[in-house]
Amino acid sequence: MSAHHDEPFDVVVVGASQAGLAVAYYLREHGLRFVLLDAEPGIGRVWQSRWDSLTLFTPAQYSGLPGKGFPAARDVYPSKDDVVAYLRSYAAAFDLPVRLNARVTSLTGGEDGYRVATDDEVFRASQVVVAAGPFQAPFVPGIARSLDDSVTQMHSAQYRRPAQLPQGPVLVVGGGNSGFQIAEELVETRKVDLAIGTRMPALPQRLMGRDLFWWLSHLGVMSVSVESRLGRRMAERDVLIGSSRRRLRRAGVTIRKRLESLAGRRAFFADGSRLDVETVVWATGYRSDYAWIEIPGVTDGNGRVLHRRGVTAASGLFFVGLPWQHTRGSALLGFVRADAAFIAGTITVSTREGAGLAPTNIQTTPSISNGSTLAARMP
Repeated sequence: MSAHHDEPFDVVVVGASQAGLAVAYYLREHGLRFVLLDAEPGIGRVWQSRWDSLTLFTPAQYSGLPGKGFPAARDVYPSKDDVVAYLRSYAAAFDLPVRLNARVTSLTGGEDGYRVATDDEVFRASQVVVAAGPFQAPFVPGIARSLDDSVTQMHSAQYRRPAQLPQGPVLVVGGGNSGFQIAEELVETRKVDLAIGTRMPALPQRLMGRDLFWWLSHLGVMSVSVESRLGRRMAERDVLIGSSRRRLRRAGVTIRKRLESLAGRRAFFADGSRLDVETVVWATGYRSDYAWIEIPGVTDGNGRVLHRRGVTAASGLFFVGLPWQHTRGSALLGFVRADAAFIAGTITVSTREGAGLAPTNIQTTPSISNGSTLAARMP
């Protein structure tokens, strides 16, 4: 039986990683009563679960949350463990009320506001911020079921290090940053083929002595809105950071066309070529899972969030940390603060007026879900 809290909160924040912590910082500044609910037993567990050699794409000076810079020298690229330590120290520094092991099972609404249920408790609030992040349900295409049971299969969410995999060749499937990075790491110890479905533009990590994000920030690219023509074009395609097909070929990776089908222990590609496979790593991204949100009109038929800069048509229900929620930086550790400040400010105005926003007539658009987080890389 779930325990109920007698007094409702002003805000319940679902998720206590970078987006949730950033919006919590501003909610605290505005003097609101709130709580953060996180399904994991520790802050930063999503970062902790990624592969061992992962580091941020953004150097330390572009990796801090509001009110507390990242504790590393300029142009140092923090490791995933550095990020975990930073997020935990951030929550402690501002005494943010995080409830761990609090997996949200349902979000429902009524005349008296929202009810956010976990396995053990029910929290009530007039407003809710969903900051669950873009990495929720690892996606593996259905053709994976056509592989023989003797073939080792693993999603990039499970990959930690090369020693996890059996000796022998590996087929990596997925042409995004994760696929490129994992292929580059694996090729140091074995034969690697990388199957790429869509060719993406590549940008160097550093240019003329400066980090890429210095250029993107100073040229205004990081502030381009998804509502603009340029922003919409940028959001349609992911970008490779610090890697390229040429670099992988030089390292010894064999680049393959799109994977079309699988049968037994054999893979078939779009150019008619085939390959006998022993191990497959699926770097095929994630899908959002908002089935627990029982509020009509929040997602479309494909499960994508309908919103305008994180504001949904449901009165008092907001999102933070979606890819391209407003700009390229919306899902990035060092750039999520702008959206967090906007949502917290909107909530504060609504709270002080004594009622929810009631934005039922706003123009909402589906969230971008191409996995373009540009957040991390391998050294």
